[in-house]
Amino acid sequence: MKLSHPYKALLCIFFCLIFFGCKEDDRRQDDTSVSMFKNDRIRVGTVYGRQTYYIGPNGPTGFEFELAKGFAQYLDVELEILPFFSFDELATQLNDGKLDIIASGNAYSKEQVNSGLFRFGPQYQTISHELVYLQGQPRPRNVSDLNAPVTVVEGSYKAASLQALSEDNIAPNIDLVNDQDSEELLVALANGQLSYSVANSNELSIVRRRYPEISIGFTLKDALPVAWQLSQEGDDTLQGLLFAYMAEIRANGVMARLEDRYFGHVKDFDFVDTKAFIKAVETTLPQYESMFKENNSDIDWRFLAALSYQESHWDPKATSRTGVRGMMMLTRDTAKDWGVESRLDPKQSISGGARYFSSLSSRIPARIQSPDRIWMALAAYNIGLGHLEDARVMTQRQGGNPDIWIDVKQRLPLLQQKRYYSATRYGYARGNEALSFVENIRRYYDTLVWLDEHPDS
Repeated sequence: MKLSHPYKALLCIFFCLIFFGCKEDDRRQDDTSVSMFKNDRIRVGTVYGRQTYYIGPNGPTGFEFELAKGFAQYLDVELEILPFFSFDELATQLNDGKLDIIASGNAYSKEQVNSGLFRFGPQYQTISHELVYLQGQPRPRNVSDLNAPVTVVEGSYKAASLQALSEDNIAPNIDLVNDQDSEELLVALANGQLSYSVANSNELSIVRRRYPEISIGFTLKDALPVAWQLSQEGDDTLQGLLFAYMAEIRANGVMARLEDRYFGHVKDFDFVDTKAFIKAVETTLPQYESMFKENNSDIDWRFLAALSYQESHWDPKATSRTGVRGMMMLTRDTAKDWGVESRLDPKQSISGGARYFSSLSSRIPARIQSPDRIWMALAAYNIGLGHLEDARVMTQRQGGNPDIWIDVKQRLPLLQQKRYYSATRYGYARGNEALSFVENIRRYYDTLVWLDEHPDS
């Protein structure tokens, strides 16, 4: 959404009336929010991490980065992302007028709100703080079980959570660091270099896909609100626009789609499955990696490998009770359609499966953008395009958006219920299986990309 400057002003006045009562005060009018509009840029501070901001194969990415990019587009200004390792440095930069907003994925407390050090945007997520340890060590079930320091990033709310326990005379031993970020601490924990740390539920769901040995001892705090921070200096212009932006992306589904893209497929953690996949990447995948890379399609070989693992666990002789066979579990008819003479030949199977998936993707309506297009094509790979279309039609009838995965995936399980599938064109389908199929592949792909980019981990 592009806002003209007059409209921005009216919108700000509206949100000021709602949230702030448009109180007159002595704040400076030449604040950072005003200078932001003059310079046509917004300066957003964040911290490095998979849930916040990092440089991926295709450029900058991360949940907080996506939100910040959307906010800049909403304001019709340029985004300047400034990443830091230290929460204290973020706060200093904000208070010195060198940042307009902090978007770190960090939770905040009532005490912080009451302190008056910052202003906050609207709450957009809720997370928990988990005390984590390395599986194989004695599980700490409460603070009194901790027999070594708990290492956390200095200045983070995680540190504040631990320090609050000290104030309650529980007194854990806290090791504060400012030369590593939270994800680096979790990796150090997984490698046996630390005894304990604290992770928020979002970052933990991502990191455990690569380091499944990281286990939860107990919850320090739950239902913690997450919001962006703004300086106390200046008027309420920027804060009002931030409330308006967050309200809009809640209403139009953008927030829900971003949450699903980054966290929806990793919330449910399976230790055994994750360990088995990582072991297979190390021991089995090298035999077939070159075949995935030479699949004669534009598909990322790691995505194709993730699809194949879900289908056959990279077993070229795999056979199901329904008669599908091979690395890509092709039916006899599909193999014939794509020139696969032997479904048990891994190279032929991979090539045929890649071309078949590309064909399915090309038949998804052109208006559907990636990644929704990819997830829908995966569902079609599992249950067929006809049943996928039934789910999309059902989605539209029920008031959802048939062109976005987060809405369609909610209807897939309904294809197993007679009251719903009896009104569809293609009838009954194992929709729950298709949903699990897609979400598993998303998890495998994320893990494989990370392992491929960090071969020494």
